[in-house]
Amino acid sequence: MDKIRFGIIGLGNQGSAYALNLFAKGMIENGTLTAMCDILPEKIARMRERYKGDAAYFTDYNQMLASGLVDAVLVETPHYLHPEMAIACFERHIPVIAEKPAGVYALQVREMNAAAEKYHATFAVMFNQRTNCVYRKLREMVAAGAVGTLQRVVWTITNWFRPQFYYDTGAWRATWDGEGGGVLINQCPHQLDLLSWIVGELPMSVRGFCEYGKWHDIEVEDEVTAFLTYKNGATGVFITTTGETPGVNRLEISGTGGRLVCDGETLLYTKNKTDAAAYSATAREAFKAPGTETMTVPTDGHNAQHAGIINNFANALLGKEPLLADGREGINSVELMNAIEFSGWHGGELVTLPVDGQRYLAELNARRACSRRKADSGIVSDTAGTYGSKES
Repeated sequence: MDKIRFGIIGLGNQGSAYALNLFAKGMIENGTLTAMCDILPEKIARMRERYKGDAAYFTDYNQMLASGLVDAVLVETPHYLHPEMAIACFERHIPVIAEKPAGVYALQVREMNAAAEKYHATFAVMFNQRTNCVYRKLREMVAAGAVGTLQRVVWTITNWFRPQFYYDTGAWRATWDGEGGGVLINQCPHQLDLLSWIVGELPMSVRGFCEYGKWHDIEVEDEVTAFLTYKNGATGVFITTTGETPGVNRLEISGTGGRLVCDGETLLYTKNKTDAAAYSATAREAFKAPGTETMTVPTDGHNAQHAGIINNFANALLGKEPLLADGREGINSVELMNAIEFSGWHGGELVTLPVDGQRYLAELNARRACSRRKADSGIVSDTAGTYGSKES
């Protein structure tokens, strides 16, 4: 085949953005949009008016999968549905890009990964921040030993401000039953993915301190501070909120060899002229530290975001390049998210990864049972221009 025929399940903010801002504008070089699906007829009607390409429309995604019109699918639905719909695609041998997060809880993500293995599926998660040149360079430098032995990771990502209107526009948003969490599961799956992708491992344990509905009329967390511990004794802090503005996006990775600091746009490297541990063991002056040199790290400048992931996926299906965001790796951010959330439910108690999946699901389901019920407004917001060094 010359081009991959894509279908989109879910025409909310993200699915609509892919159709109108990527496919309609010819940004997917080896892909074309041939089918779209949503359970709400008004969203289909709106898309018919706005999308000028030749595509079929469905209200039942199983009918779309059975139509023979698609070679691959983008799953753009509320989080709980990602694994269920991905598995339905695998069973029909249809490759999938699932929106982040891979799922709400680790048990369902493991089931999805097992199904992907069973059907030998080509599968990705929309971790578009992996296309960002500064994060790619960070990963490369850490793997090459630029920071030496890891000592500390600190990520402050507080530029997620959301007004109450954002939460009020979807029945599923910011509820335990509809979304399964708040800022951790909606805004931060990218950063939680990047933590393990860049550092090369998940933390061994966490303490999560979560504030539920602190800044908004919602039942889930809108502010989080988590403390991380790695197996070599390195520590970390992860801070996020949707209630603060102006916010900041700052990642710092420190080790015995130096420090990398990233603001999502630029990357600074302060290199120790001598490894700190080696210097400490041999120094004969009480207050002297090893010398340093600081430099701005050049990158290739490419930050393709969502188009980059979809183009990479199409090219992988055509045998042109390997996957950048293999879907099986989606479990890592979900494991970390579940651990922070579980600790938060228990007053910040120490939680070792992975969390007991059955216990996590039981406690999540208890919250779902008394979750708020909201009516869907049917509003689709324009996300154009909100992508960059983080994610909308």
